[in-house]
Amino acid sequence: MTSNTQPLVGLTEAQRLGLRDLLIDVSQARDWSWELPVLLRDRCWLRLDRIQLNQLLRHIPPDGRDEAPELTHYQRLIAEGSDPLLAQQKCWQEFGMEDCQRALHEYWESRDRENHGWTARRYRQLVSIYRDQIERGVAAVPMLVLARQDTAEKHQVHWITGTTPAEELVDIKLNYC
Repeated sequence: MTSNTQPLVGLTEAQRLGLRDLLIDVSQARDWSWELPVLLRDRCWLRLDRIQLNQLLRHIPPDGRDEAPELTHYQRLIAEGSDPLLAQQKCWQEFGMEDCQRALHEYWESRDRENHGWTARRYRQLVSIYRDQIERGVAAVPMLVLARQDTAEKHQVHWITGTTPAEELVDIKLNYC
C-alpha cells in the first residue's frame, strides 16, 4: 500500500509547514471521523490539496467493477468446478441476464481505462488503516501521490506521521513533469 519513494521531496516550505500544522490538528482528534484530512499530491502541478476523507470517493473514484456481485459469483462457481456455460446460466437465473451483461460490459470497459491501481480494495484498506491509526492514538495522515497522466504508474499511498524523517521535511527540490 505504500512506496519507498520520498513523498515530501519537492514540497514548498509553506506546504511543509502546513503538514506540521495538519499533524498537530490530527493529533488532537479524539475520535475517528470521515471528516479527517487526506492529502492529494499532484507532482506535475506542484499541488498539495487537503480534502476530507468523505470527499475522496468523489475526487478519485476507485475502480470496483471487478468486485460486482454477478462477477464474483460467476468466478466462485468456476473455482468450484462448474462448467462456464452452466455457471453463466446460473448467474443469469440469480441476478438476471441484463444485470450480468451490464456487469461484464462495465468490467471490460473499465479494463480500457487506466485507474492507476486505485481499486475499491485499496480504498477500503486506506480507510481501515486510517481508522486503526486514529483509534490507537497515532497522528497519521494519508497522502496520495497521484500518478502522472498517460502513464501506467500507480497512485502511491504514504502515511505522514509525527515521526516522518526530518530530512524529508527539509529537502526542497522541484520535480517537473
